Amino acid sequence: MQRLSIKPSRLSGSLSIPPSKSQTMRALIFGLMAEGKTRVQNVLNSPDTWAMVRAIQALGAQVCVDGSVIQIEGVSGKLQPAEDVINAQNSGLVLRMIGALAAHLSTYTVITGDPSIRHLRPVAPLLNALQQLGAFAASTKFDGSAPILIRGPIRPGRVKMSGKDSQPVSALLIASAFLPGITEIEVVDPGEKPWIDLTLSWLDRFKIAYEREGYSYYKLAGSAHLKGFTYTVPADFSTASYPLAAALVTGSELRLDNLDFTDTQGDKKVISILQDLGAEIEISKGSLTVKKSLLKGSRIDVNDVIDALPLFAVLACFAESPTEIVGGSIARRKESDRITSIASELKKMGAIIEEREDGLLIKPSPLRGANLFSHHDHRIALSLAVASMAAKGESTIDETQCIAKSYPTFFEDFSCIGGDFQ
Repeated sequence: MQRLSIKPSRLSGSLSIPPSKSQTMRALIFGLMAEGKTRVQNVLNSPDTWAMVRAIQALGAQVCVDGSVIQIEGVSGKLQPAEDVINAQNSGLVLRMIGALAAHLSTYTVITGDPSIRHLRPVAPLLNALQQLGAFAASTKFDGSAPILIRGPIRPGRVKMSGKDSQPVSALLIASAFLPGITEIEVVDPGEKPWIDLTLSWLDRFKIAYEREGYSYYKLAGSAHLKGFTYTVPADFSTASYPLAAALVTGSELRLDNLDFTDTQGDKKVISILQDLGAEIEISKGSLTVKKSLLKGSRIDVNDVIDALPLFAVLACFAESPTEIVGGSIARRKESDRITSIASELKKMGAIIEEREDGLLIKPSPLRGANLFSHHDHRIALSLAVASMAAKGESTIDETQCIAKSYPTFFEDFSCIGGDFQ
């Protein structure tokens, strides 16, 4: 167990934001499928990254790691059968994206993961879609979760699938791009749309042909072929949201560097939402500066920034009026049930918070230090750390090793700007 103790803090100075987990993972996937050598620079040193590295190696990629650079000799679209079970660890992207690509093979592939992957991260939408394209795709426990067993090969065709969770849709878009013919994907109830845009930006990068009608229909020409490439992973806007929020709740001024505002990351929207709530944020090339601000409550639809739901719940405690968070039902099926997790922990700190099926209602209230639990979820742990920096008295958060999933340098970074951590 890793316990983090946090005292009230006042922050100042600047931070360089770590690389994007989402972009690191997509770069590795396309490096697997490419012909020749791919060089991915500035990768995130995350357990998810190394789970993906092991997964692409299992399917035939040759990988060399040199510090923050990963070099890949791709398979040119010709995947090799895995000789052992592939362990996604805690990564939903490994589960879904490797699962979809494995359906190209005529051999069986087994993919499992940690307890969160095996019990909380549904994969049934992807399994159903793969079945429609001719694969054998099943949950070994018949519960729509990992471990999963997949045998292809899938064939071009037409498929209809649920899109509430964007990852199965992204996975099928990538897998369909390499099929030998046209595949049409109809998506029912599409959600988390900026993450679909992120995946499509990778298809655009390699000029992979597709047509679309909004987020409900895609037509992929197939037969994609790409050469190895060099890619430098940009900073992660999801990660940037935590120091940004910490500055707001502690009344601090802070500059965040290493940001590429042209990158297609969905959580860039957090910045504009906070500005609408009254946050004073100055944006310049490659950086932003957040200044002492008064936040007002509002109604926030978090579906486009679903990972920020716990953080918005924390910020709402420090607003001047009540906040209603809606559109977050899929947050119940992440690394933890994030609606219940953040509500239960903030209540320990004195928050006035009401849980709803798809979100939360929060009334402003001063927070006090408490003994808290991460629920083994990096988004919950990071959000509670932000709350603790502005609470009255010391807080402890148990099981904070999960923070390394998206922000491996969190402790060092925040200690440098005034975070009172032990």
